Amino acid sequence: MSDSIQTIPDTLPLLRDRIDAIDSQIQALINERARCAQKVAEVKLHEQGEEAVVFYRPEREAQVLRRVMERNEGPLGHEEMAKIFRQIMSSCLALERPMRIAFLGPEGTFTQQAALKHFGASIISSPMAAIDEVFREVESGAAHYGVVPVENSTEGVVNHTLDSFRDTHLKICGEVEERIHHHLLVSPNIDPADVTHIYSHQQSLAQCRAWLDRYWPHAERIAVSSNAEAARLVSEAGMSAKAIAAIAGDIACELYGLVKVSANIEDRPDNTTRFLVVGKQDVEPSGCDKTSLLISAKNEPGALYHLLAAFDRNGVDMTRLETRPSLVSRWDYVFYIDFVGHHQDKACQSVIEELKARASEVRVLGSYPVAVL
Repeated sequence: MSDSIQTIPDTLPLLRDRIDAIDSQIQALINERARCAQKVAEVKLHEQGEEAVVFYRPEREAQVLRRVMERNEGPLGHEEMAKIFRQIMSSCLALERPMRIAFLGPEGTFTQQAALKHFGASIISSPMAAIDEVFREVESGAAHYGVVPVENSTEGVVNHTLDSFRDTHLKICGEVEERIHHHLLVSPNIDPADVTHIYSHQQSLAQCRAWLDRYWPHAERIAVSSNAEAARLVSEAGMSAKAIAAIAGDIACELYGLVKVSANIEDRPDNTTRFLVVGKQDVEPSGCDKTSLLISAKNEPGALYHLLAAFDRNGVDMTRLETRPSLVSRWDYVFYIDFVGHHQDKACQSVIEELKARASEVRVLGSYPVAVL
């Protein structure tokens, strides 16, 4: 043992020199990649023109990240390696054209966290007060893409997002799945034992109900517009030593300088929210895709049965079915359906054609890569 200890001072400088050399190589290769990205932008502008050029290609990025994970041999995990490449790609894309991404705000929400996960940190973030404002921001061209929540594994579908697709021509260009971890947060100068009120979004309060019942049964729970708003209120109250707490995530904790009293307090450890990326472009097949449809069914016996049978006959896997009022006439409904595959795939085309023969309206909301990270 003493011999091995004596060798450590001799080997550490060598290892550090090796790391420095590797870092230099990595840096040179990243800059070489960045220069290639700049060349890609020049070629696109020359071939497509300023008005028609599309810099962000969701299918291309999904393919690159999948290959990164497939060839990864460790010791870094697949997702960790993909996150590194995600940020490299984000920085390189920003050299081509910085992207403005609208999201359901304010700053510090899980939706912002999802936007950063999907696009990387080299974007211009644009927080919106409501989901329909995110859609309008993208429709107007003020933002290149928008990110909105669509469903949570514990609390179910976000109806406002589904309803927004009825009156828009925007396409779904991607999806993000974000594991939701809630923390109980206070200001640094507050004694957690003095907390009398806990602020958070109503869904977060619901997702932590059992934990709150067990550990904070006497604290009053107050629903606010978002977790980030709850964190902001706690941060401001901390200046006056008012003993309140918030339930929010890591990004809000960092943004507002709060302290974690308890971490990961959600009742279900697999609590996950799915987000959609909306934009104006159609996305080409990536090899592992999902398609979303909006369907208005005819008011006739067996209408839903015949719609669903089309998926079975063509061997297409339907992954989600939601029903919402059509707002056209009383007791009239529209269906939102997700299925595996791209609408250009032969089997998926057959399904869509059968649905069009049975339904009064069939609209492809988008085909997009299945979430990679």
